[in-house]
Amino acid sequence: MRWLMDLLLASIGMKLIMAATGLCFCAFLAVHLVGNLTLYAGLSVFDSYAEHLHSLGPVLTVAELGMLLLALAHVLTGLTLFVKNLRARPARYAVNRSAGGRTPGSRTMPYTGLFLLAFVVIHLVNFHFVDKGDRTISRIVSQAFSDPLTVTLYVAAMIAAALHVSHGFWSAFQTLGLSHPQYTPAVRGAGWLFSFVLGLGFGSIPLYLLVLS
Repeated sequence: MRWLMDLLLASIGMKLIMAATGLCFCAFLAVHLVGNLTLYAGLSVFDSYAEHLHSLGPVLTVAELGMLLLALAHVLTGLTLFVKNLRARPARYAVNRSAGGRTPGSRTMPYTGLFLLAFVVIHLVNFHFVDKGDRTISRIVSQAFSDPLTVTLYVAAMIAAALHVSHGFWSAFQTLGLSHPQYTPAVRGAGWLFSFVLGLGFGSIPLYLLVLS
């Protein structure tokens, strides 16, 4: 087992953890988006979806704990790699850093990641740990998104998420050794499409509810 620990603690091991956990989050976001889009079918439909989700009981609890562990692994390894890179390159390059195929998503990965970490905490406070009382989940969501400042924050977070995923999606495949010159352009394109759908899908919901309020 020592060899496995040495691998996971090395930079390549941490990149593998980032790639695997990142793809797990992509799958989670896709499922989460499908559920949230039921809002467009009506608030009662969204409430039915939420009630069905919570009726899973222990299964939902285990899934939430699993996501928490994945988040901790993703964030801690990401921060560790970021610090290692800073120490390895204390001075800025004199050349144009946008060269070499770098994209807005790749250049902003650490910063969008930190912003999304803060956003997730706010999101959990607003919707998961909030005092529900006799309010339905649709009522809680509608009240939250009747505030333009809250809507602005959420839309900004979804733009950051789209940027983050646009690079993270295809680079995860590359890190896991699932890239090939023949297929990499298609994977990269799929990453851009996936990030666009996520950003548009999640970002449109607060705006839609703000208009309804």
